[in-house]
Amino acid sequence: MPLTMIVTRDVEARYRGFLTSVMLEISAGVYVAPDMSAGVRRRVWTVLGTWWQTLGRGSLVLVWRDPSATGHLRIETLGDPPKTIVDADGVLLVKRE
Repeated sequence: MPLTMIVTRDVEARYRGFLTSVMLEISAGVYVAPDMSAGVRRRVWTVLGTWWQTLGRGSLVLVWRDPSATGHLRIETLGDPPKTIVDADGVLLVKRE
């Protein structure tokens, strides 16, 4: 089970309460879970996505290790432009779409 990280910015307090029930808040708005399963990660992101669609404020970024992805990382976003990781001759870069 890979490390999972969620970063929040300018969101309602309900996000903090929910995320601290399943993850560690290591800095303001930065949550990590060292052993979150894929199923739990999907359920957490579904809850956050539903709230974000309803409230429409702030932004969230989800990052987790995925061996099949470029750089072995996946990124999901809400409220920010979508981002992908690209390999530019061995240097990993984040591309905003």
